[in-house]
Amino acid sequence: MTTFFISDLHLEESRRDITDAFLHFLKDKAAHTEALYILGDFFEAWIGDDEHTPLQDEIATALKSLTDAGVTLYLMHGNRDFLIGEDYCDRVGGTLLDDPTVVDLYGTPTLLMHGDSLCTADVEYQKFRANMRNPQWQAMFLKRPLADRQLVARQLREMSMAKNQGKQEDIMDVTKDEVVRVMEEHGVQRLIHGHTHRPAVHDLEANGEPAQRFVLGDWDTHVWWIEVGPEQAPELKKEAFR
Repeated sequence: MTTFFISDLHLEESRRDITDAFLHFLKDKAAHTEALYILGDFFEAWIGDDEHTPLQDEIATALKSLTDAGVTLYLMHGNRDFLIGEDYCDRVGGTLLDDPTVVDLYGTPTLLMHGDSLCTADVEYQKFRANMRNPQWQAMFLKRPLADRQLVARQLREMSMAKNQGKQEDIMDVTKDEVVRVMEEHGVQRLIHGHTHRPAVHDLEANGEPAQRFVLGDWDTHVWWIEVGPEQAPELKKEAFR
């Protein structure tokens, strides 16, 4: 059996092709694995577990079928869906992981992150991130009527898209020194993350030894995943949408 990692699907009603690709991925590949890790930005937006759109319900049903069949499911917050809560995880039979989290992946300690906290050169975003992750702000936001939250989510998305258009590309990528610092803080030689939409495998040095950073791709035109097994090193894979 193997373990799969995915991130940055950005599921939304306007991209039915991504939803269909994910549902096919569950049946064709994930159903035959030991565990599936979703490392953030699974949904393009999430304003609370009390929202039940047709897309959300469809995805929840598919994930519950996966976990009922014996596949272990883990979810991590991204910068788009950081309000996914325990209610949703219970609904789909999954476990919510902290960002960052270290897991024992077939004997190798592996650091899992969404990846946005590694982009320290984007100072403006890091300030915004700190505000959005404040428990008090989140509690107040979740108490607002659903329609109000939907409006705020649309406004924040429009603001984010406008600001990103004017940013230099390197600012929105990870800071290499921060990558090394975090890996050494957690004492690991392997890191898996998403967020940047720049799929690749990077060789580096951490803790005075060779290390690797695996970056997942976003599901815009291709399915991206990492597969690893007891006797199988992590492999970054992709397929075109079917």
